[in-house]
Amino acid sequence: MNKIILKSLIPLGLLFIILAGCSNSDESEKSNDQETMDNLKGNWHGSIDIPDQPLPIQVTFEHEDSLDGTISIPIQGVSDYPLSKVKLDDGEVLFAMDVQGELVTFDGEVEQDKIQGSFEQHGQTFPFELEKGKVVSEDDEGNNNFLTVETDRGKIYGELELPEQSGEASYPVMIIIPGSGPTDRNGNTLAGDNNSLKYLAEELAERGVASIRYDKPGAGKNADIKILEEEITFVQFVEDAVAWIDLAEKDDRFTEIGIIGHSQGSLEGILAAQEEEIDVFISLAGAGNSIDKTLYNQLKEQLPENLLKESEEIIAQLKKGQMVDEISPELEGMFHKSVQPFLISWMAYEPAEEFKKISSPTLIINGTRDLQTPEHEAELLHEASDISELLLIEKMNHVLKEVPTDREGNLKTYTNPDLPLADGLIEGIAEFLINEGFIKQ
Repeated sequence: MNKIILKSLIPLGLLFIILAGCSNSDESEKSNDQETMDNLKGNWHGSIDIPDQPLPIQVTFEHEDSLDGTISIPIQGVSDYPLSKVKLDDGEVLFAMDVQGELVTFDGEVEQDKIQGSFEQHGQTFPFELEKGKVVSEDDEGNNNFLTVETDRGKIYGELELPEQSGEASYPVMIIIPGSGPTDRNGNTLAGDNNSLKYLAEELAERGVASIRYDKPGAGKNADIKILEEEITFVQFVEDAVAWIDLAEKDDRFTEIGIIGHSQGSLEGILAAQEEEIDVFISLAGAGNSIDKTLYNQLKEQLPENLLKESEEIIAQLKKGQMVDEISPELEGMFHKSVQPFLISWMAYEPAEEFKKISSPTLIINGTRDLQTPEHEAELLHEASDISELLLIEKMNHVLKEVPTDREGNLKTYTNPDLPLADGLIEGIAEFLINEGFIKQ
């Protein structure tokens, strides 16, 4: 399971007022900045490097008589918000915001086609980096093999992967649900690409199974979904999965319908399968414990005793459905007020208990070297159901790659798209689908 959805996002209610103005530098200093100003003009994209979940941002600078521009933070519903002023001084650019009365700053150095520097908020500082150029969309790349569903947050795109036609125009279809945070349909985040879900879809197609995989809000084709952090609830992600099942049911190309839920997507799929009839369900690196237990177990490995004790108290209060007002600065990134409603809604579910309610054939898959979802989480799910099968893949980690025993080597695979899926994964899925009649022999 990805560490925690949205835990690292900047608090919302974003009424941006750019506070930085042009400096009172003399004419020679302005002349020195002219070349940098010319280079700065245009589109920039990148992210704030918040641990475990970088926050994507896009900035456009313009200058006529003065330098100004706009900023977009797609996952927070901020699009082309005007920057009132920007300060450029000796190759450094500074723009700042007043977020709910708190000063938030970007202070970076412009070098060729990159801006690198520090972002500061809540007394915490994180690196940020921007690269010159617009974000390339799938439409720009000429890839139009997409379907859409309408939600109360707007249109959501999903990519359709079809087997090569062999005289038949109908196929079984798997809906692939990605994990937490702004994860795209290929299993990638801004931290890097691994293409795990892309390879999974391609392997299924080779075996005659179509698939629909979709980006989470704030990622990929769905980067512009307008969703405020304090308004997010877990059920919204379940509704997305249900919408894709409904779409597949109305498509004459599809014979049987199944779900593969990866990480957090496992629980989303479990809940969706309770609302819609499906033929098979596959949990891939999904937790059996509720997120409060999973989160505490992760924090045990990272926090000193005093902060761990405070985290335990915060989690206990959220589990009761109660908001927490006083939080130490070191824990603000994890438990700030605007993310608490989402955490409360997520903690309401016990995956193992919900798993009991699924009546369709189920396969539970986990890697023996998964740092985020240990084997015992899969075993909890398996024990909860009399009709489930359990498959443990030796040496497989959370992004479905074969990895060494050391943690550093394991984590390197998260950003290596050249590695194939772990041996035994697609073979195990195919065997299950054949045995259940989902793949016709």
